[in-house]
Amino acid sequence: MFFIFFIGHHLPTGGREDKSNHSRTHPSKFQICTPSNNKSFHTTTFPYQHTHSYRGKSMALPASSVHPIMFFILCSFLLQFCSFSSSQSFIGVNYGLLADNLPAPEATAKLLQSTSIGKVRMYGADPAIIRALANTGIGIVIGAANGDIPALASDPNFATQWVNSNVLAYPNSKIIVITVGNEVMTAVDQSLVPLCLPAMQNVQNALNAASLGGKIKVSTVHSMAVLGASDPPSSAVFNSGFSDTMRSLLKFHSANGSPFMINPYPFFAYQSDPRPETLAFSLFQPNSGRVDSGNGIKYMNMFDAQVDAVRSALNAMGFKDIEIVVAETGWAYKGDPNEIGPSVDNAKAYNGNLINHLRSKVGTPLMPGKSIDTYIFALYDEDLKPGPGSERGFGLFKPDLSMAYDVGLSKSSQTPASPTTPASPSPVQAAGWCVPKSEASDAQLQSNLDYVCGQGFDCGPIQPGGVCFEPNTIASHAAYAMNLLYQTSGRNPWNCDFVQTATLTSNNPSKCLSSF
Repeated sequence: MFFIFFIGHHLPTGGREDKSNHSRTHPSKFQICTPSNNKSFHTTTFPYQHTHSYRGKSMALPASSVHPIMFFILCSFLLQFCSFSSSQSFIGVNYGLLADNLPAPEATAKLLQSTSIGKVRMYGADPAIIRALANTGIGIVIGAANGDIPALASDPNFATQWVNSNVLAYPNSKIIVITVGNEVMTAVDQSLVPLCLPAMQNVQNALNAASLGGKIKVSTVHSMAVLGASDPPSSAVFNSGFSDTMRSLLKFHSANGSPFMINPYPFFAYQSDPRPETLAFSLFQPNSGRVDSGNGIKYMNMFDAQVDAVRSALNAMGFKDIEIVVAETGWAYKGDPNEIGPSVDNAKAYNGNLINHLRSKVGTPLMPGKSIDTYIFALYDEDLKPGPGSERGFGLFKPDLSMAYDVGLSKSSQTPASPTTPASPSPVQAAGWCVPKSEASDAQLQSNLDYVCGQGFDCGPIQPGGVCFEPNTIASHAAYAMNLLYQTSGRNPWNCDFVQTATLTSNNPSKCLSSF
C-alpha cells in the first residue's frame, strides 16, 4: 500500500444556527491508494548511509570557533522563541458549537489572544463570537450553512442580506473568508452540488457591491472524497463524476483569488491501516518514507502526501495559481474502547508535530518554502456531536480554558509542545538526552539515522572526518542524530520515540551528545 486517503465524511462540527446541516455520517469509506491494493511499501535508499563517505569536505575547527551544531541550535532556539511570541497567520483552529458546556465567547477571545493561533474558522456566523473577536486581529472564517445554499443561489437579494447581517454588521471584526456550505460535493443531498457555485457567486457579488471583494474571499470546503485517483499523489485527479462542476468552481477561485479548502485527516487513514509504520508516517515521526512512483519524491508524512495530492489534482486541471487551505485536520485524544488511534500521546504528537512542521516553513514537496494556512480541529470538544466517541474528543482546550494537552500554542511557551501534566511526571522529560534503546537493532537505528539526516539536520559531524565520526558504529551515529532531532525540535517526549526504539536519559552518554 502506498498512500491511504480518507474519502468518507468526518462528522462536521455544528453551529447553533443549523445543527441538522452539520451532522455527518461516521467515516466508513476509504480509498487504499494502490491499484493492486497490496500491503507493500515503496522504499528507496536514503542519501545518507552509514558506510558511505561524506559528500562534502570536512575541516577541523579552531578551538576558538563556535561549534556549528551549537550555532544551529542557538539559531533554532532564537527563531522558535521569536515566533512563539506572536500570533502566526498560518495556524488556525476550528470553533464548533455543538456542545452545552462551552465557555463564553469573550473568555474564548482572551484564550485565543494568549496563543499563537492567528485565525478561527466557524461553521456558521454566530454574532456573539464575531463581536467577541472584534479588535483582536484574529482572522475569522464564517460559514453559510448548507441549508442556506438554495436561497443564496436563487436570490441575489438574500445573498446581499446575508452579507449585510453577517459581515457589514461587524466592521471591527476581521472576517477574511466566507465558506458557502461544508463538504457539499460529497454530501448525501446531491441537489446542492449545482447550486453551490451560483450561491458563491451571489455572495461574491454582494461583497463586491460593498467594496469588500478584494478583502474577503469566498470559498467552499471539500472532503478528500473529491479526489478520484490519488495513487501516487503526483497522479491525483478530481472525481470524474463532477469534473465539469469542479472546473467551473476552480475558474471562480482563479478569477477571485480565493482558496481551495480541503479536509485531510491522517487520523482516519491510520484507522484503515493500523500498522506501526502507518502510525509513524501519520504522526510525522521517523519512518522509512513512501515514494511517489510518478516523480520519485519520497514523502515522510501523510499530511504532505494528502495535500500534495490535492495540489496535483489542481495542476492537472490547469489551475496552478489556486492556493490550498487546510480547513480541517486533527487527531482525537479520546474515543470509544474499540476505536483505533485516539489517545493523548497520538493527538499530542500529530498536532504538535504538525505545528512544528508549519512553523518550519519547509512546506510540502510540491509546495516548498511556505506554510499552508491550516485550521486544526478543534478548539473545544463538542459533547453533543453524534457518532463514535472520538467525534467528541478532538478539542485542544477544555471548557474551563485549560489545555486538554499542550501542543505549544501558548505565547508564553518557548518550546513547541512540552507537556505540562504528563501521565508519569519525570525530570527526564524536561531535560536530558535522547538515546537508542539497548534492544534496538542496527536496521532500526539505520532507519532513524536516515530519517534525521534526510530532514535537513546537520549530520556533518558524524560523517568521515567529522568531530563525532568516532566511534564509527551505527549505534553511535544514530545516537547523535536522534539526540540532534530531539534537542532541536522542542525536547518533546514524542521527538524521542523513533517507533519505540529510543528513550530519554538524564545521564550524559558521550562527549558528543554533551554539546547539546
